[in-house]
Amino acid sequence: MVSKVELTLVASNDSVGQPWLWRLAKEFSVKVNIVKANVDQESGWAIVELEGPLEEVQRATAWLMTTGLHVEAAQRSVGA
Repeated sequence: MVSKVELTLVASNDSVGQPWLWRLAKEFSVKVNIVKANVDQESGWAIVELEGPLEEVQRATAWLMTTGLHVEAAQRSVGA
């Protein structure tokens, strides 16, 4: 089953320079699509879509919540 979730990620000064999206794509079997983003040296936010097997999307989302980023799910869809 393929799942897609749209997340809003907000980074503070401490975490804005970290390669979070690169790690998502490298460590989890999900497609990462950047819908919109605004990042500078002090803070940043990104709206991203994660798509892949339901279990991988859940694992990736859970991992993001351990990174210090503020993570908010905007919408979720599950397809066959």
